[in-house]
Amino acid sequence: MKICICCSLSFTDKVKQIAEELEKLGYEVLLPKGILVDAIHQPDFDPVAAKHDNGYDAIREHFDKIKDSDAVLVCNFTKNGVDNYIGANTFLEMGFAYYIEKPIFTINPLPDYRYINDEILNFDVKVLNGDFSKITV
Repeated sequence: MKICICCSLSFTDKVKQIAEELEKLGYEVLLPKGILVDAIHQPDFDPVAAKHDNGYDAIREHFDKIKDSDAVLVCNFTKNGVDNYIGANTFLEMGFAYYIEKPIFTINPLPDYRYINDEILNFDVKVLNGDFSKITV
């Protein structure tokens, strides 16, 4: 089964560990380009500039990975004092996954965002609470 991870690039180190754990369980893991180039530890990487310089488009590339996957795993941890953070790009990716009818899982419970709670709930997200054995398609 192919799982596409969606997350904030702030979670790079945690996400790499999760990808390794999922691979040990037999999953094929598709990661965001920013994780693959390790944007946190390579501060010179600028996805916006890269798009303009050589046609690189991180959003479309990641949407292609979502299309190629069997399910989406949202890695939502605490960021800037927000528990279970889901940023704008991740929300966009969740919406796309929902539109193309991919199952969506989160590692932690959904954040309390009044402005998008109804939308996220409509995505029929399954909360794993860290238990990857609950990933079923």
